[in-house]
Amino acid sequence: MKVGILKETFPGDPRACHIPSQVGVMTGAGVEVFLEAGAGEAAGFLDSEYAKAGVQVLDERLAVASQADALLYVRTLGANPQVGRVDLESLRRGQVLIGFAEPLTAREQILQLAQRGVSLFAMELVPRISRAQSMDALSSMATVAGYKAALLAAEELPKMFPLLMTAAGTVAPARVLIIGAGVAGLQAIATARRLGAVVSAYDVRPAVKEQVESLGAQFVELDVETEEAEGVGGYAKAQDESFYRRQQEALGRVVAEQDVLITTAAVPGRPAPLLVTEHMVAGMASGSVVVDIAAERGGNCALTRPGETVVVHGVTILGPVNLMATVPYHASQMYSRNITSLFTHLVEEGQFKFDMKDEITRETLVMKDGEVIHTRVCEALGFPRPE
Repeated sequence: MKVGILKETFPGDPRACHIPSQVGVMTGAGVEVFLEAGAGEAAGFLDSEYAKAGVQVLDERLAVASQADALLYVRTLGANPQVGRVDLESLRRGQVLIGFAEPLTAREQILQLAQRGVSLFAMELVPRISRAQSMDALSSMATVAGYKAALLAAEELPKMFPLLMTAAGTVAPARVLIIGAGVAGLQAIATARRLGAVVSAYDVRPAVKEQVESLGAQFVELDVETEEAEGVGGYAKAQDESFYRRQQEALGRVVAEQDVLITTAAVPGRPAPLLVTEHMVAGMASGSVVVDIAAERGGNCALTRPGETVVVHGVTILGPVNLMATVPYHASQMYSRNITSLFTHLVEEGQFKFDMKDEITRETLVMKDGEVIHTRVCEALGFPRPE
């Protein structure tokens, strides 16, 4: 089998889908690895390092894409809707693509890939089960995003995070509230705590209280019913409008006391829930900061503008997108381990197994030879349900 590593084309994303230190794992699975020249350069991995690891480096993207049996990406066409089309014409029936694909929302792009007759494994569909932890790229990238969100907040806030006892008097610590205690939220908590802030966190899932408190943060409990708030895989479940309205009213009082608000709440395959209204932002002190990690999916804050920083009512609101790409070296390192782990799970004796009795294979395989067979994807995109 021949595996191709292509340079990422998503604008402003320097991550590499595979790094030199993981090549040995791939070749040990009985495959040859080809690299488009410069594919790892922007993330800090040189062509010479790949070549030393046994990768064949080719100058032309088409030369890699056309001969590879499998292509590895950070973002396949579904998650790279504009520029990702560059590879469409070179794809052929029977090729296997592995990467982020936005399969629950990118209907047009999934159709285009299906027309090429490829098989597609989506990294965001890796099930959250113990034996798939090493493949969980969503968690890896959320870790990076949560860390960077806390740093962005500290940089933007016109105060210092830690408590300081100085000859000029005492500097009170910054107060930080994290909304959403998933992987990104927990990493934001840990980072803000290391910077010295007084941190609290809120999540609709009561089960995460222990995790929040284990990191030294206070768990905010609201008088809002949350028993049915956890969905499949530990993710938050989408709620009705009345729930979010009650939640906003209760959260408003807590938000008003904060210097920094970091929002991370997301529901897979759905727009981000609106949790922070303009009225809530207006209640914050002038100079306060909101960092909305959910900006790419519309944002948790009503005033968020994806990719922009705005100031409203004296509060600075950041809507960062693709935060993972701002730490490309370690984001690439983590993602490479995830995709390599999934790849070696799927391959046996140099061939893909396509074992549909295996939960990991069944949950990540969106299409096989151009036929969309993933039940959830078919339901979300309105395709006929698989037999």
